[in-house]
Amino acid sequence: MPDFYALPDAEQAALLTGLARHALARWDGAFDTPELVKYRENAVFSVRHADGGRVALRVHRHGYHSDAALHSELHWMQALGARGVAVPPIVPAACGSMFVTVTAPDIPEPRQVDMLGWMAGTPVGSAEDGLVLDPAAAERLYFDAGALAATVHRETRAMRLPDGFVRHAWDEAGLIGAQPLWGRFWDLAMLTEADRALLAEARARAARDLSAFGRTAENYGLIHADFVPENLLSEAGRLKLIDFDDSGFGWHMFELATALYFNIDEPFYPAIERALFAGYRSVRPLPAAEETLLPLFLFLRGTTYLGWIQTRPETQTARELGPMLIARIRQVARAYLASPPPAPA
Repeated sequence: MPDFYALPDAEQAALLTGLARHALARWDGAFDTPELVKYRENAVFSVRHADGGRVALRVHRHGYHSDAALHSELHWMQALGARGVAVPPIVPAACGSMFVTVTAPDIPEPRQVDMLGWMAGTPVGSAEDGLVLDPAAAERLYFDAGALAATVHRETRAMRLPDGFVRHAWDEAGLIGAQPLWGRFWDLAMLTEADRALLAEARARAARDLSAFGRTAENYGLIHADFVPENLLSEAGRLKLIDFDDSGFGWHMFELATALYFNIDEPFYPAIERALFAGYRSVRPLPAAEETLLPLFLFLRGTTYLGWIQTRPETQTARELGPMLIARIRQVARAYLASPPPAPA
């Protein structure tokens, strides 16, 4: 049997489609053949139910989340939905579980599989193509995105998370510690020695600035952590939020930096940055001193993407986006090092 992870993405996806077909037997009803929508961290399939309804089936990457962590993710999504946030509803399996574990031939490990209600709408952009909007529409979009992020943070802070709730943390250790969550970004083979020196300098300053900033209930909590344009769906003027796979505990400013990261080269970037913060403040306070830390959190966001491709060099995403991500981390690291130090707390 060939090594699954040595196969091209298309062959991996074909095998995962077979696993997805097998998994559908664990849900009530009859379903059509799954159609692959996205294969990056997870394999996400569109599936039609016999009654015409559409669902999303996620086959999770092996080992990324424990069962407890995945259950916590789905619990949080349910709780946000119950509070009026537009997120995918969970479709329990026939046994009542939020997800199941499935095995299939030629795939070396069991996979967690869950089913979510399909969210109608159009992604507002992508990492590869940016925003396909005129400046005025982009400004309106980012005001709404800021308001949505603030709503998620506000509603989450009002929740009581259940005992046993567990998610990873986008904290000092998870971002710039010895073993960051997504990998040792400074070990990426494509980096030059000048790149490594630049990252080392920015990483050392980030450690000092994060220590000075600290963590409080006002600036840190459970965040989506992947608030990028492709995870924001627009339908009839309303924004919806999908893909909670990276969610965990982190700074609220990290969330906002993520929303901006892939658009910093847009000609109307200053306007969408202002709109994002204005939208956030329309729902929840955000001190001006925290906004000035945006260069820090843009740098931190950039390191995670380098770590991702450093640990997954075989993926199509790493090969295609690697040069762009390296150019961008140079840009944000230099801007961060040129920014003034944060004001004392």
